[in-house]
Amino acid sequence: MDGPQDHHRNQERLIGDLRQVIENAEELLKNTDHQTSMLYQAARIKLAQALLNANEELERFEDAQLLRMIEATRAANEEFQDATGEDKVMRAFR
Repeated sequence: MDGPQDHHRNQERLIGDLRQVIENAEELLKNTDHQTSMLYQAARIKLAQALLNANEELERFEDAQLLRMIEATRAANEEFQDATGEDKVMRAFR
């Protein structure tokens, strides 16, 4: 069964894969902008819309991941009663 660490690694991999797909699609759009046929133009329009959607989804993933990290930090601070930044740093080295 996947634990929290496995879930986190899977999310990181998914975000990285999505970034790579977006970069490749943007490069494809850039390299086909000289194509004038209606078929190419229709495909480029669909790809541009898919890229827009993918970028919005990636932003949601990253925002959700950031909120989870903030919550995990808050919970750890409460659990270990870290009062200062120094307390937090020192706990990291224990």
